Amino acid sequence: MTRGGYTGAGGPSVAVPEVWGKIPPRNKNFTGREELLATLRRNISGQVTVVVPHALQGLGGVGKTQMAIEYAWRFRSEYELVWWIPADQPILVRSSLAAMAPHLGLPSASTMGTEEAAEAVLAALRRGDPYSRWLLIFDNAHEPEDINDVIPRGPGHVLITSRNQRWEGVAETLPVDVFTREESVQFLSKRVPRAISPQDADHLAEALGDLPLALEQAGALQAETGMSASEYLRLLHERTSQLLSEGKPSEYPVSMTAAWALSVNSLNEKMPEAVELLRCCAFFGPEPIPRDVFFRAHPGLGPKLSALLKDRIRLTRAIGELGRYALVRIDLASRTIQVHRLIQALLRDQLSEAERARIRNEVHLLLAQFAPEDPEDTNNWGRYQQLVGHIEPSGVRENQDPAIRDFALNMVRYLYMSGDYASARRLVNQLLDQWAADAGQEDLRILAARRHLGNILRALGEYSAAYEINRAALDAARERGLESHPEVVNLTNSLGADLRARGEFAEALKHDAESLRLHEEVFGRENIATLRAMNSLALDYGLNSDYARSRELHQDVFDLLHSEEQNAGAATVLNAWTGLARAVRLCGDYAEACDLGEDAYYYGIEQLSADHPWTLRTAKDLSIAWRRAGDYEKSLEVAEEMHSRHFRLFGIDHPDTLAAAIALANIQRTVGRLDEAMELAADTARRYSKAYGGDHPFKHGCYGNLALLRRVCGDAQGARETNEKALAGLESKLGRDHHYSLTVATNLASDLAVLGDLENACRLGQGTLRRLRKLLGETHPMTLLCAANLSVSLRAAGEEEQAERLYEETIDAYARTLGLEHPDAVVAQERRYLDADFDPPPI
Repeated sequence: MTRGGYTGAGGPSVAVPEVWGKIPPRNKNFTGREELLATLRRNISGQVTVVVPHALQGLGGVGKTQMAIEYAWRFRSEYELVWWIPADQPILVRSSLAAMAPHLGLPSASTMGTEEAAEAVLAALRRGDPYSRWLLIFDNAHEPEDINDVIPRGPGHVLITSRNQRWEGVAETLPVDVFTREESVQFLSKRVPRAISPQDADHLAEALGDLPLALEQAGALQAETGMSASEYLRLLHERTSQLLSEGKPSEYPVSMTAAWALSVNSLNEKMPEAVELLRCCAFFGPEPIPRDVFFRAHPGLGPKLSALLKDRIRLTRAIGELGRYALVRIDLASRTIQVHRLIQALLRDQLSEAERARIRNEVHLLLAQFAPEDPEDTNNWGRYQQLVGHIEPSGVRENQDPAIRDFALNMVRYLYMSGDYASARRLVNQLLDQWAADAGQEDLRILAARRHLGNILRALGEYSAAYEINRAALDAARERGLESHPEVVNLTNSLGADLRARGEFAEALKHDAESLRLHEEVFGRENIATLRAMNSLALDYGLNSDYARSRELHQDVFDLLHSEEQNAGAATVLNAWTGLARAVRLCGDYAEACDLGEDAYYYGIEQLSADHPWTLRTAKDLSIAWRRAGDYEKSLEVAEEMHSRHFRLFGIDHPDTLAAAIALANIQRTVGRLDEAMELAADTARRYSKAYGGDHPFKHGCYGNLALLRRVCGDAQGARETNEKALAGLESKLGRDHHYSLTVATNLASDLAVLGDLENACRLGQGTLRRLRKLLGETHPMTLLCAANLSVSLRAAGEEEQAERLYEETIDAYARTLGLEHPDAVVAQERRYLDADFDPPPI
């Protein structure tokens, strides 16, 4: 909601917050609580956090939520931002926080991931930027430990509703009890105007124990049916006596159970299919249920529910009746219906185990049919998010129907693709625990769940755990002879990513070549799954220094994704586009890489937003291409921005943040900001060991960058020692004939020359140049850089004729490739040593 005023019924215009998010509608029958509201306002205006727990532990229906809603509406003019957060399920808390991001000028969860968006929101709230006067309402929180880490301690206010008295000591608590008798009478007089006397209202309140939810039920029933207070009291007495004789559970107030039963019985006589719909709603979560879940009947639903869903007019009336009887809360704006959790529990308790199983299965079918087919399509994410709060409460994980299990896996995939890795991990672990207990043997959906878990762990940076899960799952599938099953074939591609993450580049290449063969055999050449396998193999060729083959494969993927037969998502297209631009750069065609990368970057902004993870990766790669092409100003600007965004969105130790840090340190060194570059490079090199392991090639490459900075800063001996260790590490993992090894060897030769060891500098330079020419070609920029440096060392060693001949060949090659105005060519013409640095690609 934007700036302006809110005009209440017959009232003056009232200022509203800049942001007014997900606050339930105000209850027009709200009554009393004036003293409590006044106390709450006094307390909350002087406190950061205020908790409103239930006065009677475990008792529901006293109106805690309604009081929080009334507070939000009544004091809305005091705040710039008011936001409602369902807190009964941890899976909902962070997604609700993340939904605030765009309202705070932050990237949305769809572009940066739920976890990162939630953290960014919490940081903004703590800072009071852009709003310092904010109110967050956490509704129905259970244990303090569930949400204590996401309560922002800042300039705003936090209001919590809870049944748990353990909140005492964590925050200042305010007990909310049943109505006073005066409030009960006032409420009934408002709820049933002109139909109840103060004396009858008093008798009803006495019978219902002044419980607000029970009073709401009684008032709605009398308002709808015209039932007299005396008749209601007679039926209530009979029903209460029956309940007491049956020994109903003590956690439900008898008065509430009796009042609810009278409403349900009365509605059942009037419209039994409405009660059938209500029973169905009892097995959803207590969060709002999208009305479109009931849009059509599906195979597997019972005859009563099917008949209702086939009749749109009857269905609409049934929902209206439930609202009029106060059995559901209807939100017309969001097109949702919601059932109080206590009513849900009472409804479930009235059913036999067989009836519960039947209705629960119907709910699962409705959820699965409502979910779109493709959880990777960002256009479908809004609908998937509406279902998140109903997955765990409805017991989806217990359903053994293959179609429902596929739906559950799609929910995991959605959470993963949207960046909510913590929720995805929690859900997939719940599925695996349940399914493993149900299955007599390993079925393919368990295998799929393990593949998803491996992807999630890899995204979280837990590379070893991801590898172990995928390796074990693939071995088990192969033992059963399932190598060619589509799910197992998909798993082979996941394992290739694990091998890359472990630094086993040659093994990954071998593995992914076989994986691509399997994909083409099972899916066909132009299937999306096959193109992903082809993209993985292209990455492997790049990591093994075969840039020409990498470029060729990336080009094939890119072309096939743009064919008329494909309908690939924007993220998949951008991934391929960025891979192609990177391969072109690695081949030494810097100008073309800049053009491709810039085109891809603006495609990402247009299709996914500037802060989508793949757009950020594209921008980071573009900054590298600009640096290689000699456009240092553009490179530095983008590198600084990308490092800042990665740090804010993903944290300091995320692999993408580390890659952005290396790109920034390299351009800082290039433009002479040596102190900043040294500090960042040293810190990043240490963090690479933590992220990838102590012997990963990326770690050794980072230390090669650090060695380069040491020499540039005057410590040639320190540079030599660091480069020697880095080269030894790279040779042990990749061999000498690898681009990374030869980059460090080139720099080590410069270290030796600066230290005066010209003989060894020339010998190392000559061997390195020979290997580079064979690996990358005569005119690759890295080959020319090594040749230019060698000519300087040969000249210093007195080998004038050989040095001059190499110098002229190199300058001529620069003229034919990068141009003599390129910074590398300028340094070479000045007969100074050029610096070769390292940038880690994604895995």
